[in-house]
Amino acid sequence: MDTISEWVEEINKSDKLIIVEGKKDLGALRGVGIRNRVETLDGNPLYKVAEDTAPYKYIIILTDLDKEGRKIYGRLSAYLQSHGCEIDNRFREFLLKKTKLRQIEGIKTYSERES
Repeated sequence: MDTISEWVEEINKSDKLIIVEGKKDLGALRGVGIRNRVETLDGNPLYKVAEDTAPYKYIIILTDLDKEGRKIYGRLSAYLQSHGCEIDNRFREFLLKKTKLRQIEGIKTYSERES
């Protein structure tokens, strides 16, 4: 998949839970058409987020792609995996490698420029 819109289509076909940092990120994902269930961290402890979302087997973590977001991703991913969840990081890797996007809240604007 080469575009954000192709990824959105693929994600929408799945039943994966998506975790983002905040409400602006949630709004941005809705803005590009993601319909999956999305949870926000909203300052909650990462271990608590992992406990609350553990019933979902497959999870996409879309924290920001900057240094702090990568740190949060690593810790949250470890917590979730310890609860038996599988992390799908393909979309995150696409964003890191194929785009200049570093803040998830900017995905809608970035996607519009891509079209």
